[in-house]
Amino acid sequence: MRLISLCRPRAARVVAVLLPILAGCTSWQRVGDTPTVSPEQQLTQLFNPGALYTRLGRFVSPTQIFYVGTAAFVPGPHDSTLALIGLSLTNRDLAFQREGTGYTAKYRVEYQLARPGTPTIVLSRDAAVRVATSEETARTDESILLQQEVLVAPGEYQLTVRVRDAGNAHVGVATKTLVAPSFAPGSVTAPILAYEVRGRGARSDSLPIILNSRGTIGYGGDTLLVYLEGIGFRTPTSVPLEVRDEGNRVIYRTELQFTGTREIESQAIHIAPDSAPLGQLEIVVGSGAAAQRNSAVVSFSQSWVITNFDDLLSVLRFFGEDVRVANMRKAKASDRPTLWREFYHATDPDPTTPENELLDSYFSLVSIANQRFVGEGLPGWRTDRGEVFIAFGEPDQVVDQTPVQQGRTLHWSYTQLRLELDFEDTIGYGRYRLTTESRSNFDRVRVRLQRQRVPTGP
Repeated sequence: MRLISLCRPRAARVVAVLLPILAGCTSWQRVGDTPTVSPEQQLTQLFNPGALYTRLGRFVSPTQIFYVGTAAFVPGPHDSTLALIGLSLTNRDLAFQREGTGYTAKYRVEYQLARPGTPTIVLSRDAAVRVATSEETARTDESILLQQEVLVAPGEYQLTVRVRDAGNAHVGVATKTLVAPSFAPGSVTAPILAYEVRGRGARSDSLPIILNSRGTIGYGGDTLLVYLEGIGFRTPTSVPLEVRDEGNRVIYRTELQFTGTREIESQAIHIAPDSAPLGQLEIVVGSGAAAQRNSAVVSFSQSWVITNFDDLLSVLRFFGEDVRVANMRKAKASDRPTLWREFYHATDPDPTTPENELLDSYFSLVSIANQRFVGEGLPGWRTDRGEVFIAFGEPDQVVDQTPVQQGRTLHWSYTQLRLELDFEDTIGYGRYRLTTESRSNFDRVRVRLQRQRVPTGP
């Protein structure tokens, strides 16, 4: 029973390790004459990613501490099954405290696997995340990976996972029914999504693996690593593997070759989604009733789930870079991946990290604004207050200057920007609009800050 805790550094992306038995890197291929797919996902995925991850088969803690979890199974010693439970968290969901020259968040993870007629398996561990700067405490990307291994007997279990924050007593809880399979000779595991893995040759061997719990792949850049194991083949055998899009169209197909010479034959497939459709993917290994499945999603980033180009361009309306956004809007579908990569790199303030911190911060503010400024007949991020919040963040001071007469007025102050803004609700229904003077002052400061931002090239 082993627990792995990994805080992903900004300066390095987790890179998959090639396996000795089969390791390939290939681009997506269209099979047959199926048309290009552009799935119409709802923009609400950005603001409610838990619904998407639940649809993908993950278990999600929706409140207080948000996390996404997954479970995978491989053969264990003798007739047992090794369960791999992975969790994905962000730094922002934990309460950090100043400690020495840095910041620390302490938490406890508790796992329960309950099966009728058998003692409940209970595992727990205290852990901590330490970062050097206050900026890192607010990271919204997948910055913490947790993993628990446990040997179980095949059968159905009720899994409950709790993450308790020692800093503020917040708790994230999720439950899911799991079926730990038995692995007969000649069978294949379900496809497992990973960031890094090193294969093995026997049921008794350990499996060094870092799970991709969310199953997200960055559009136009990241590589999908699919790991699986063949068990006890006695003769050379080929097993089909397919990747299907949301329309159930086959976009990639290969044959996995098992030699029949080892107890466990590990296979890893690296697939570069340079022309993959945005949206949900299904990986299918085998055929008929014996087929094993897993799901992934191709999004514009692993940090924020948007899987439709028009939705993306809509959300970027307050980001600036109007010329580049307009070019992507007018571009042919075949040109958009290249334009997106150019846009992503041109706006990245720190190319040495895998994230685009500017875009991550922007989308985080969009999400917060959408939740905070409700009740105006528009999505919260589209309101005047949402627009200002996305541009400048939290105001230093908010004063309700409502007079005795009709209507209400809110006054926001940004001290460092030397900016004072007034929002008026002239009809008394909570619909606040910038005054004419405040709109002019806001636009002037926003344009100045955008010009001072990261150089974006031609």
